[in-house]
Amino acid sequence: MMNGMFGGMWFGWIFWIVLIVIIIWAVVQFTNRNQSTNTTNIVSKETPLDILKKRYAKGEITKEQFEEMKKDLS
Repeated sequence: MMNGMFGGMWFGWIFWIVLIVIIIWAVVQFTNRNQSTNTTNIVSKETPLDILKKRYAKGEITKEQFEEMKKDLS
């Protein structure tokens, strides 16, 4: 009788641990999904001139190319 009772207690503990892990996993997934959509919205609000300035700052384009592209955007 005692052996069966302790087996039930272990099952109860395992059930609650698994349930808590699933809840934590769901919260993390939901939080990450919201963060990724927020960063996508921020990037999409960049103007072409902002992107051009970043490219020039990174050294991807020369000053002449920057000035020419900037004139084309205006």
